[in-house]
Amino acid sequence: MKALSTLFRRSFAHGVHPNEHKTLTADLPTQRMPFVSRYVLPLNQHLGAPAKPVVTPGQRVHRGERIAEPAAFVSTSLHSPVTGWVRAIGRRRYPGGTFSQSIEIEADPYATQRLDVERPRSWRTLSLDDFVSVLQDSGIVGLGGASLPAHVKYSLREGVKIKYLIANGAECEPYLTNDHRVMVERTDALLHGIEILQSKLGAEETIIGIELNKPDAIEILNRRIRPGRPIRVVPLRVKYPQGDSKMMIKSLLDIEVPAGLHAADLGIIMNNVSTIAAIADWFGTGMPYIDRMVTVSGPGIERPSNLVVPLGTPVREVLRFCGGSSDDTREVIMGGPMMGTPIASLDAPVIKSSSGILAFTATETARPKEYPCIRCGRCVEACPYFLNPSRLARLAKARMYEEMKRIQVMECVECGSCTYSCPSAIPIVQLIRTAKSNIRSHKRG
Repeated sequence: MKALSTLFRRSFAHGVHPNEHKTLTADLPTQRMPFVSRYVLPLNQHLGAPAKPVVTPGQRVHRGERIAEPAAFVSTSLHSPVTGWVRAIGRRRYPGGTFSQSIEIEADPYATQRLDVERPRSWRTLSLDDFVSVLQDSGIVGLGGASLPAHVKYSLREGVKIKYLIANGAECEPYLTNDHRVMVERTDALLHGIEILQSKLGAEETIIGIELNKPDAIEILNRRIRPGRPIRVVPLRVKYPQGDSKMMIKSLLDIEVPAGLHAADLGIIMNNVSTIAAIADWFGTGMPYIDRMVTVSGPGIERPSNLVVPLGTPVREVLRFCGGSSDDTREVIMGGPMMGTPIASLDAPVIKSSSGILAFTATETARPKEYPCIRCGRCVEACPYFLNPSRLARLAKARMYEEMKRIQVMECVECGSCTYSCPSAIPIVQLIRTAKSNIRSHKRG
């Protein structure tokens, strides 16, 4: 009991405790979203180079068929979520308000939409390099929010030995419960994916980190892990941003990942639990990544739900399936409320990183009056990366980007803890995010 109590006390420093709002969907079984008539598949649904189309307008495609290939190593394939016809390749709405080169597909209303694909080679027979190559064709990205093509993490530098595989089941963003449902409903797929990765990476042990507000997931996984397997479930204190990779590594292993290094440099690979389950699907059935599990929630949603949604489905159709949004809905966010993106148009599609669709009313979106910074230090106390957010915000307003770089602005993960904790209602993370975007644009120019 002493060791257990010590474990519960161990955590990362700083962070915040927003209201969880998970009860709306935490216990709701996942439903499948019905197919609709039109799908839009942006080619840049992942970090790195956008995928290159391998289809042409007018071409018939089948559910699960590859429609775009990787354009570089840091890139991945894109597959059709439905059987139908390619109607256009051009610029279409992207969730953040921009327009992105996309493939538009019209679904065949008479098709069964049955998945008929070939399984890839057995993972057991693949070298690590071949495993990486085969996985790149799956279309799987990191489903915790970063959208890094999944295979990239497993391309290890020579001499790197992986000791720990971490399965991230924290899901610390308020409202979101899709990872929770994966752990409860798709336990076998998660454990099979862990077996695959542990074997290919040569990891000595797998640790599944789950926040304590998901007791059913903790209980089910502990019950299903076979005795003697080098896998353990570690319950974690509920604190945001517990799901950040560096914060989870600190909580689980008491190891700090220095700036400029990757976790793999310290013998650690971390994946979101949904990513791991998707890898099991790919090698088990040949199913590429064409469906996204999405939490649809918030005060403006008539019927909150956990849904499996084909990629490319317009947000408008998802909301309609959930009974529509209320008349006083003022903002729809893709992702979680802390790090998500407000949707500029409901015609924007569900993409690989769409963990949630949240509708908020005037009550939640009312912007409080902004006051001058009172130097209270709450944002500094909240920042898990030990930055000085208030100073960064002042520098961002003054466009002093070189000074921001000097004090490590690029280490900011934009978790939003600073804005959440600010008593003066200063949009700190938004200022920092805009400044970082300008810094990157200037660097590219």
